[in-house]
Amino acid sequence: MALQPDDVLDARGLPCPLPLLKAKQALSRLDAGQLLEVLATDAGSWRDFETFIAQSEHEMPAREEQGEVYRYWIRKGGRGSGA
Repeated sequence: MALQPDDVLDARGLPCPLPLLKAKQALSRLDAGQLLEVLATDAGSWRDFETFIAQSEHEMPAREEQGEVYRYWIRKGGRGSGA
């Protein structure tokens, strides 16, 4: 992938729903427009992240499965760091 994340969250080995909860925490520390890369091994995270993005202001420009590792790139939505 050519995407350059501003932060990387390694949630490999964590069971559902921890990858999503940790991602939400990591996103809260980023400014709007910044990119978070998430690594997870929980197969349920594929659906969890899809649902989360559909219900949030964030975007997921890419996601992929590499063997047993799921990778997600999430761009934080919003109107700037103060919003």
